[in-house]
Amino acid sequence: MNVLVIDIGGTNLKLLTKGQTERIKIPSGADFTPERLVPLVREATAAAGWEFEVVSMGFPGVVKENKIVSDPVNMGKGWKGYDFSAGFGCPVKLINDAAMQALGSYEGGKLLFMGFGTGLGTAMVYEHLILPLEGGHLPFRDSTFETHVGNATLTLLGKKLWKESVYETIEAFRNCFQPDEIVLGGGNSKYLEELPANCRLGSNKNAFTGGFRLWEKEYTY
Repeated sequence: MNVLVIDIGGTNLKLLTKGQTERIKIPSGADFTPERLVPLVREATAAAGWEFEVVSMGFPGVVKENKIVSDPVNMGKGWKGYDFSAGFGCPVKLINDAAMQALGSYEGGKLLFMGFGTGLGTAMVYEHLILPLEGGHLPFRDSTFETHVGNATLTLLGKKLWKESVYETIEAFRNCFQPDEIVLGGGNSKYLEELPANCRLGSNKNAFTGGFRLWEKEYTY
């Protein structure tokens, strides 16, 4: 089965199909909508000569029963309930972007994924269960975990203080969820020179692996 994976970000969409090594990037941005996404993806894949039968789509927000629950804060409107299967003319599996990367990182046991980027993306995987989490919204100190480890705090306070909050956040989530392993992803994870016990760095490429895996087995998510 030829799967197209779309990883949606606030700055770019990233596309990849099986058998390809170079992903395609399409700019997104604050006003980006699903009505723009579908024709741009169709145009880019046609120009590259890519064919696909099904689509996996990682979305930066809450997804339930294969539908987007609410519009993202960093893009345009119209995402909630949008019918991507009709837009692409083929079956589409929608999943939270952190959950898709968690699945691509999974090697067994109970895995917790923590993505440190613009905010904090979290998800767990255990065997055939994928559990998207909104852990970044949990209260922490005077606001939320996401506020204290997000990109704005890194820019404002610098790496040293940001890393202190990150390590504290990792331990809080470890104590709560009791994973066998924690994968640290997101663009800012590269600043974590020292990794806590039972943690490893992930890769953005794992999002594509997760998108391919969605069609290889039956997962509950």
